[in-house]
Amino acid sequence: MKTNIRKKLILTPEVQSILDEAKDVIIPETRAEMLDMAYGNTDTDVFEVGYDVEGQGYVVEATVTRCRNGASVNYVEPYMRRRDPNCMYIADNKETDKEKYADYFDHSFEDVRQLTFNWLKDQELIVIPFMSGDDEYGYQSILIAPKNAAFFAAGLADLQGFIPLSELSDNFKPTAIVYLAPTFRHTHYNGKQVVVHSRLDSQHEVFSFNLYPGPSAKKGIYGILLNIGESENWVTAHASTVKVTTPYENITTIMHEGASGGGKSEMLEQIHRESDGRVLFGEDTVTGERFYLEMSDTCELNPVTDDMAMCPPNLQDGKKLGVIDAEFGWFLRFDHIKQYGTSYDHENLTIHPPEPLIFLNMNAAPNSTILIWEHIEDSPGKTCPNPRVIMPRSFVPGVVKGAVSVDLRSFGVRTPVCTSDTPSYGILGTLQILPPALAWLWRLVAPRGAANPSITETAGMGMISEGVGSYWPFATGSMTEQANLLLEQIVNTPETRYVLIPNQHIGAYEVGFKAQWISREYLARRGSADFTAEQVIECRCPLLGYSPKRMKVDGTDLPKGLLRPNHQLEVGNASYDKGAKILADFFKQEVKQFLTPDLSELGREIIETCLNDGSVDDYVKLIPMNQ
Repeated sequence: MKTNIRKKLILTPEVQSILDEAKDVIIPETRAEMLDMAYGNTDTDVFEVGYDVEGQGYVVEATVTRCRNGASVNYVEPYMRRRDPNCMYIADNKETDKEKYADYFDHSFEDVRQLTFNWLKDQELIVIPFMSGDDEYGYQSILIAPKNAAFFAAGLADLQGFIPLSELSDNFKPTAIVYLAPTFRHTHYNGKQVVVHSRLDSQHEVFSFNLYPGPSAKKGIYGILLNIGESENWVTAHASTVKVTTPYENITTIMHEGASGGGKSEMLEQIHRESDGRVLFGEDTVTGERFYLEMSDTCELNPVTDDMAMCPPNLQDGKKLGVIDAEFGWFLRFDHIKQYGTSYDHENLTIHPPEPLIFLNMNAAPNSTILIWEHIEDSPGKTCPNPRVIMPRSFVPGVVKGAVSVDLRSFGVRTPVCTSDTPSYGILGTLQILPPALAWLWRLVAPRGAANPSITETAGMGMISEGVGSYWPFATGSMTEQANLLLEQIVNTPETRYVLIPNQHIGAYEVGFKAQWISREYLARRGSADFTAEQVIECRCPLLGYSPKRMKVDGTDLPKGLLRPNHQLEVGNASYDKGAKILADFFKQEVKQFLTPDLSELGREIIETCLNDGSVDDYVKLIPMNQ
């Protein structure tokens, strides 16, 4: 096997020495082979993934339970069940606005790098060749991991695709390498998740010192693409994309962006209904009043991307944004599915998948069927908020292959309840129409929002910025350069329109993800996000752009208070205005950091408009809405 690998892979001498000196090296031929390794290549029902750790003895990191519909992976520590948002460090000397490894840990990474290589040489290894990004537009990459962590390797293969040894070309020269060494979080990092990026001249190295795939197999690859894009002047958007076909066969393609928890995966879901078929749009948290919609027929959905949308230059036509999926599988979160019947499509696909799946943070007994509403408990009575399924996109019915042109870019924000007693930034209406300049500002600030389920820290009722593009936690370079690229992208795609959509709350109403599902149906039926001056009204908070004067969905008008929350009796103008000030103050705090000499002149004008409390019309003058 090692001889065959040496013939296939073009590696640097130090990487080749890892494979030459390792106890064994396997490049799998099939997905089934990887899953079998994930169970320890034995008939055991529960396989422990553990390691001998100096000074701590044998440490079990995770268990892999063999079930009927796949592998149930559960981490021993609740901390390991979500991505730590502060786990990335940069080990090289290239330009970056991120924390340098040497600055934080007060020593060079090189010693740890060599210790990692030595540790890997002492293991049985699994090597996964794959493409970071799409097959046509992606970059040759490999994972080097301990064989007993095959569930991690299988997860990466589902997320990024993999190339069997028999199909590997003779000139496969990795642009990127992911090294997995779980023990180092105990020996060097006090049990914390740590992912180190080292951008060498010929290769992008990612060192994953933990077994949760979010920061490395998922977002680590994202960081590789962002780094390449920054050097080649293009962006990989943090977005889901869906082709929406109305009952009258009109098609609208929507790309939904936002911070973690902002509703990207949910944009690909059908509307959740009550048992009687009605749609519960929202419930007033003060009065208990509920607002229902009757929807006899909904649009057909064809997913395109779930989280990472590559926007390479050759897909752009100077009118609308062109995107293609950067992933081969999707990291679906199911915290909102708490009982049977919530999402029939996902329930059917996960209970009866074409092939066994990989589930994380689910509660399942050996040889049982894993149910996506059965989430593991972090503590007695408290379920893990981050239950996940890795879903190969080829398993998803109706998935779109190839590139698409985007008609509409929406941005999702998790909003807390807002009432006269608890003023907050939960003042967004069901649908906000944004001028392009404001759309750029929202991508610059990218509020992480309230009660985020995907990461280890939450914002509570306050606001935390996810950072430029909402992908900044995964980027390795310059914030200002990413801001310039996003603005250039917006200016160069004048026929793509922009909206802003809340989830969780609209004023006093708890709505979950209904606002974005209803807005999706409404905009697709309209066939356009272009509104005349007579159809919209400027919001009291200029950062929210315009609100439609009226939204009629399947014959039912939405109440004015769900379009403009200040009209809710429980909110009112005074509470709304306090929320608007919270929003404005937060934006001013976040955008100041972009006022560097490298920022484009147009970007500077937009930010100064924000700092000077500009009107909606001021933003429209900077980039017209209908070019």
